[in-house]
Amino acid sequence: MIGILGGMGTQAGLDFCNKLAVINRGKSDQKYPLFILYNKSNIPKRPENLKKYSNVLKSLINGCNLLQKNKCKFIVMPCNTAHYWHNDLQKKIKIPIISMPKEVYLHTKKTCKKNSKIGILCTEATLKTNVYSKYFNKNFNLVSPSKSLQNNSVNKAIKYVKLGKIREAEKAIKPAVNHLIKIKCKKIILGCTELPIAIFAYKSFKKIKESKIFIDPNLLLANVSMKKYKSL
Repeated sequence: MIGILGGMGTQAGLDFCNKLAVINRGKSDQKYPLFILYNKSNIPKRPENLKKYSNVLKSLINGCNLLQKNKCKFIVMPCNTAHYWHNDLQKKIKIPIISMPKEVYLHTKKTCKKNSKIGILCTEATLKTNVYSKYFNKNFNLVSPSKSLQNNSVNKAIKYVKLGKIREAEKAIKPAVNHLIKIKCKKIILGCTELPIAIFAYKSFKKIKESKIFIDPNLLLANVSMKKYKSL
């Protein structure tokens, strides 16, 4: 059984579950994976608690313990910033906790040449905590938008999605995407679970979508989870 520690935010956990369903579409009910979604929405806010490290860690441990006690074989966290706590969390939990940033890195390593320019769109907290750069800086040139684009494009798009304003999110994220394409990034990591909702709402970006330039970590995590689930 797959353990899903959600609530960071709630829509991200539901998005992950939906992607598990989508990649198994067409199968009989009995062939869909068994999973438990623990929507632990009372986990302290990650960006605001980077300095209060133990507050978030304690809540994450409690969440993972519940999933572990309910016989889950491994755990996933559909939240990029939460992986700042991954290593210390894994030390306290007996079953594996799949690292989303690591899986994104391994996927990119298979599909892109060494030293390729890889763009990342994410929260400021994810940038600050280096959850992606600690993997990517070894073999790739990880590029994020300027401070101006981060504030006026990325942060706004994330905020709009959380407010349910998808049309506004579409418009907000476009300058940051265009910038990363202009500087010839081979891939663009959508390192915040709100961003695929904004990006894939584009109708004008059909050709870009078809080029598979975007990496959706939540979708990748769902695929990795299914492979692991089938191997149990």
